[in-house]
Amino acid sequence: MKHTPSPNFNARADGTKLDFIIVHYTGMQDAQTALARMLDPQSKVSAHLMIDETGEIYRLVADEHRAWHAGQSFWRGADDLNSRSIGIELVNKGHEFGYTPFPAAQIEAIKTQIAFLMKTHNLPASCLWGHSDIAPLRKEDPGELFPWQDLATEGMGVWPQPAPADNGPWDEKEVATLLQKVGYDVRTPEVLAASQIAFLRHFHAEQLTEGFSNNSAACLRALARLTA
Repeated sequence: MKHTPSPNFNARADGTKLDFIIVHYTGMQDAQTALARMLDPQSKVSAHLMIDETGEIYRLVADEHRAWHAGQSFWRGADDLNSRSIGIELVNKGHEFGYTPFPAAQIEAIKTQIAFLMKTHNLPASCLWGHSDIAPLRKEDPGELFPWQDLATEGMGVWPQPAPADNGPWDEKEVATLLQKVGYDVRTPEVLAASQIAFLRHFHAEQLTEGFSNNSAACLRALARLTA
């Protein structure tokens, strides 16, 4: 691990509990460009960790501090996710510059770090979410190629397993209610639509281009039950 301290942090808000790990991609041309931005005090951006495609890990901000990775965000009624989370950036060009699958070495490195953080901070499997989940109007990362299901099988994150009872008709009102139960922001029609896309991107990527389906609804029902 390379210790590369960023000046971009402050104290976590009083009374907040560290209870989330948020996964990002850098969305920049290469690791050095992303690292330079997170070390630049003018950028006002940082994360606790950055992981290169090779699996090399950069420690930018100590866990006890509030890194600036989540921005305007919302989850389960909380709107200062920076104070309640650890942010991990994965080096990837992202949707703007040429989104590609995450290399095996990078995924193994983030698994190791997430397992360590969960143990160190006594976090449940449900602590793990993507930037797009908490900021669906603004963000797409880490994107539909991130192996959420793979991590969930190892106890990092959650993955819904629909039961026969989860199948059946659905409507927008039910979807909004279930998304809100899971934690998504549904406070306006615009953010509700974005949260549906974020849900698909994370849990039902095969429907991302076609939109919500009966199978999507079944997955969402199972997820709401799993995270209740």
